[in-house]
Amino acid sequence: MIPYGKQNITEQDISAVVDVLRSDWLTQGPKVPEFETVIANYCSAQYACATNSATSALHLACLALNVGKDDVVWTSPISFVASANCALYCGAQVDFVDIDIETGNMSVEKLATKLAQAKQSNTLPKVIIPVHLAGQSCDMKAIFALAQQYQIKIIEDASHAIGAKYQDKPVGCCQYSDITVFSFHPVKIITSAEGGMATCNDAQLAKRMKRLRSHGITNDPSEMTEPSHGPWYYQQVELGFNYRMTELQAALGISQFTRLEQFITKRNKLAQSYISALMHLPLEHLKQSSDCYSSYHLFIVRLLPDDKHLHAKLIATLRQQGITSHLHYIPIHLQPYYQKLGFQVGDFPNAEKYYQQAMTIPLYPDLTRSEQQTVIENIKSALCD
Repeated sequence: MIPYGKQNITEQDISAVVDVLRSDWLTQGPKVPEFETVIANYCSAQYACATNSATSALHLACLALNVGKDDVVWTSPISFVASANCALYCGAQVDFVDIDIETGNMSVEKLATKLAQAKQSNTLPKVIIPVHLAGQSCDMKAIFALAQQYQIKIIEDASHAIGAKYQDKPVGCCQYSDITVFSFHPVKIITSAEGGMATCNDAQLAKRMKRLRSHGITNDPSEMTEPSHGPWYYQQVELGFNYRMTELQAALGISQFTRLEQFITKRNKLAQSYISALMHLPLEHLKQSSDCYSSYHLFIVRLLPDDKHLHAKLIATLRQQGITSHLHYIPIHLQPYYQKLGFQVGDFPNAEKYYQQAMTIPLYPDLTRSEQQTVIENIKSALCD
């Protein structure tokens, strides 16, 4: 099978993990802070907080921004469910902003209209979570301007976008957001097996996320309710979680990071090959903005004939030929859990149309020229028969 995504693991990566196994620290050692520094420096952010998953990082980001009961958080319906679940974990309500079907990202126009309506009904969100689908940044300058107008916080869900750029600056610099979250799941750009990272430029946000990821415990005397009893002393000052990243994961992430630019370059070259080879077919790749440089975590195309049967048949045909075509994503509001919350078909028409058209085809650094040609020929054959 040719998978849609795949990690690249080298002897360097393996050695980095083995070195940690032979060290004195398997958790809460020097590698996690080192990984945080590497990512913060790369993104031109002041702080970074490593976690055991991007889902955990999203949850911590919401908590650090004081999302709670009676608050509302808006995100994109075209994302993995974690982008919305993180707000529910805090007791908040979730709503969605429809997408621009050509990019798959949150529509600025839909957002502006929805915010104006929410202002009138006194239902403005506390936080907006734009999702950088497939590795291309949303129009963050425009989203930030709207957020400033309505005094709303922003968390960038950049799970797909480590290594991407927006207006020639690295995604994760938080120029237009309060917090940015990355994922290091195995199919992402770089991996730490499982793992996530939140970047920000606010010392208090960083401190709170790091405290919350470890049970809400502190050993900082300035945060304690009474003088320290001694060097062993700590206090739990709020209810936190065990969202820590291990030293093994951090070591793998640091090693993987040394090849990040190489991975991004290869992904972009593969994407351009797909664009050239498929341009005369009834397919359209996600439109790329001139002020963005995508990390191309995924290569997504839309089947232009609005025929869900042909769409399903094409994905099935590719799988029968040993090519794992996938679909990112089922609109979150159509999931049974979210329909129980009151969402229904027709709520976000662009997202639903996208779902009927979109398919993800293989893209990862180790995809060979021959394998990519196999994918292309099978798509051409299936659509031209």
